[in-house]
Amino acid sequence: MIRTTALLLMASTVLAQKQPFDADALLKIARISDPQISPDGKLVAFTVQTVDMDENKKPTQIWLVSVSGGVPRQITHEGSLNERARWSPDSKHLAFVSNRSGTSQVWLMEAEGGNTRQITNLATEAGGVLFAPDGKHLVFTSSVYPDCHDDACNAHRLEQDKNAKVHARVYDALLYRHWTEWQTARRAHLFSIDTVTGKMVDLTPGDRDVPPFSLGGPDDYAISPDSKEVCYSLNTDPAPAVSTNSDLFVVPLGGGNATKITSNPAADQSPQYSPNGKYLAWRSQTRLGYESDKWELMVLERATGKAVSLTDSLDRSLQSFAWSPDSGALFFTSVDRGRQAIETIPVTGGGSRVAVSGNVSLDDMQFTPDGKTMVYTQESGSSPAELYRASSSGGPPAALTHINDELLANYRLTPLEEHWVEGADGARVHAFVVKPPAFQEGRKYPVLFLIHGGPQGEWGEDWSYRWNAQVFAGAGYVVVMPNPRGSFGYGQKFTDEINADWGGKAYDDIMAVVDYAAGLPYADSAHMGAAGASYGGYMIDWMLGHTDRFRVFVSHAGVYDLRSMAGATEELWFPIWEFKGMPWDNPEMYEKWSPSSFVKEFKTPTLVVAGELDFRVPYTQSLQLFTALQMQKVPSKLMVFPDEGHWILKPQNSAFWYRQVLGWIGEWINKGPAAQQQP
Repeated sequence: MIRTTALLLMASTVLAQKQPFDADALLKIARISDPQISPDGKLVAFTVQTVDMDENKKPTQIWLVSVSGGVPRQITHEGSLNERARWSPDSKHLAFVSNRSGTSQVWLMEAEGGNTRQITNLATEAGGVLFAPDGKHLVFTSSVYPDCHDDACNAHRLEQDKNAKVHARVYDALLYRHWTEWQTARRAHLFSIDTVTGKMVDLTPGDRDVPPFSLGGPDDYAISPDSKEVCYSLNTDPAPAVSTNSDLFVVPLGGGNATKITSNPAADQSPQYSPNGKYLAWRSQTRLGYESDKWELMVLERATGKAVSLTDSLDRSLQSFAWSPDSGALFFTSVDRGRQAIETIPVTGGGSRVAVSGNVSLDDMQFTPDGKTMVYTQESGSSPAELYRASSSGGPPAALTHINDELLANYRLTPLEEHWVEGADGARVHAFVVKPPAFQEGRKYPVLFLIHGGPQGEWGEDWSYRWNAQVFAGAGYVVVMPNPRGSFGYGQKFTDEINADWGGKAYDDIMAVVDYAAGLPYADSAHMGAAGASYGGYMIDWMLGHTDRFRVFVSHAGVYDLRSMAGATEELWFPIWEFKGMPWDNPEMYEKWSPSSFVKEFKTPTLVVAGELDFRVPYTQSLQLFTALQMQKVPSKLMVFPDEGHWILKPQNSAFWYRQVLGWIGEWINKGPAAQQQP
């Protein structure tokens, strides 16, 4: 009994010494990604990105770890960008992308990191490298002037543009800007290069981007096992701003005429050849213009031209996939109720089965050549990504890396708890709850609701750097993350039900979660706030005009006025799908679901955040919201980042964002009712 008491006291002392997780800790985490197993099955190359607050940069380096375990080690040190490690077929070399020479170029190094050699030296730079199975060629991307046929021409054009006295942008077609960049005369092309002679070939000449802007997922190009051809995705629609229709093409590795091999009217992306070369697999959608349509896993038998969907009966959307080494099966991931497991399905079709799962999100599957070991990334809502290994002989998965263990040992992180609520129309609505790290039974805590973006998206058992629930919980809040209508992982019908109904069932679902959370014994229902970005920001703007239950709001990059949003955003397929046309086609729907229609009801103190380089939800949406709040004399603050887009990515900006957001919430969540706060 005495020993048990002593152990309990020791455990409580250790726990008491740990600090609440905060934004400073978040920015110290090493961000692990892109594991690549060597063809001999012995080593895993992977990427580690860290944060340099003093330089306001995120340097990225390549590391190695043995498949059998051991201490990982960093093998690149020069430059601030070293990524995209890809093995040569004999496992003796790694191709990678580095800026060590001053610009982003393709390099080669020995497997252990020595004897580096620069492969490209292009004025237009290079990225996205792949090693051809013949070991003699590399494929990479570069943004070039389509009418130039050599690097000297590209260099001359770049210098002309740089020294021009007039920098006016002139356009005669849509999609003239995208995400954070204005369209220029340059286009992304795929190139192949002979690693010995340096001979380089433009595989995709013309006035189109290859690969196109991706709707998410793995690479949109791949090399056949016999190194004879490259398969890539291309959107040939004459009006790409209103189309998600990409198709697959193949072209000889040495260049030549491309052949179109798909004719699906919606998106075909992420091609991958089977190791034996008999099949080609890819991700496919069926509804043109709907970027959140269900992704299915397609397989083409190359000899016969027969293509089938392996996952048409699965009511979940395919995320990533990989071939088994024997080409007999595919492994894939999909989101299901906030988790992402790894499943497998035979290439001949049939039922799928779970290979690895848990209260986690798994991705980036890689296999040893004998198929006995799988390496992947694993993360959760309370733990950032690390590399794991699973054996086909059974037994629990084992962590290959522990890069963040020492740092996280100093902090208290809280596991996500799941709750189910009856939402609109009796639908079951899922939500995650994160309690403060020093949670005490019998005490009530202020509640902060985080609304996810999308609108087709989800909160899950995964790690985030932009809206990290642990940081908000560490500040003393019970964090509630609802997955209302529109969320992934609950069936395609559940996802689709937000179409043309942005403020309808999704709002009702969220408010049902609010009702439920307010009744939790540890929730202080008199002190609640809500925050969200993108569609989450839209929902905050909508809630401004429809409820007074919250003390404080944060609207980040929120859609405020649907009509002006449709006229200024870039991917026009999005509003056309969501609202069944443009504002002049369907004015009643735009009026009905626009938060700007309810300005007279705004009362809740609101922090408005935007990035000036946000072309998806132009920052003028936030300016309009702030103007409305000020004119209605609602306590409000505007925070605009001139050097950020839809997301706040620069380290110093991210730290400032967390301080301001938490400061605003803390200032208002404990004050009196919103209706009494007006000056």
